[in-house]
Amino acid sequence: MNGADALAGARMAVGTFTVWPVRVGRVDRAAAGWAMCWAPALGGLLGGVTGVFAVVGAWWGWSAPLAALLAVGLGALLTRGLHLDGLADLADGLGSGRPSEGALEVMRRSDIGPFGVLTLLVAVGAQVLALAQLVDASPWAAVAGAVVAGATGRLAVTLACTRLPSARPDGLGALVAGTVRAPAASVCAAGVLAVSLLGWAHSPGFAVACAAGATAGIAAAWLLARRAVRRLGGVTGDVLGALVETASTVVLLVTAASAAA
Repeated sequence: MNGADALAGARMAVGTFTVWPVRVGRVDRAAAGWAMCWAPALGGLLGGVTGVFAVVGAWWGWSAPLAALLAVGLGALLTRGLHLDGLADLADGLGSGRPSEGALEVMRRSDIGPFGVLTLLVAVGAQVLALAQLVDASPWAAVAGAVVAGATGRLAVTLACTRLPSARPDGLGALVAGTVRAPAASVCAAGVLAVSLLGWAHSPGFAVACAAGATAGIAAAWLLARRAVRRLGGVTGDVLGALVETASTVVLLVTAASAAA
């Protein structure tokens, strides 16, 4: 284990996945591999911030949907909207019906097309309403669900970087593709499942639901990644962002359904 690589990876993870101003000294594949391994922990932290914000907002007097809406907005702000942008771009690319090169060209554009807009509306709407349902269930359900959602979303990226090829010779996808080894990915996955135990603060059944949500989220992200690789020839930064939003949304939906049961 190289401590310098781990530290460089931590800096790269913070600089890539958040708005926090940090000097990224190295941008190479060794650091990128570590950055992808740090991502689930960073995602869990960001999820905790949004969950706590939603709970405090509801305690302050906002309705649960309003508190959840602002919390999801805060989460997007803290990540510069990076993952939502990737989700919209991938939706436009896949929805264009063009061959891989044409679809990649659509994804490179700065504008958002109808497929991207619709996908964003559904994804953000689902996240807001699910988080609001968790807030109504209990503060612990909201925080635990948000933490697991954030960690699982980034775990989807970690797992994608174990073996999936890059669709382009340059960009974030090319930098991180294949940089994570299977043992490291397994440790990250085990860590996310362990974090699911936070749901025990609401109820033992909710802890199981958090683990089930994480599993379902990774499965949904895997299906999307498989589709993207078949359609585009590999992953890009946009694809990775879409995996984050897909997995996170599924976790929130599963845990919200469990909390309401």
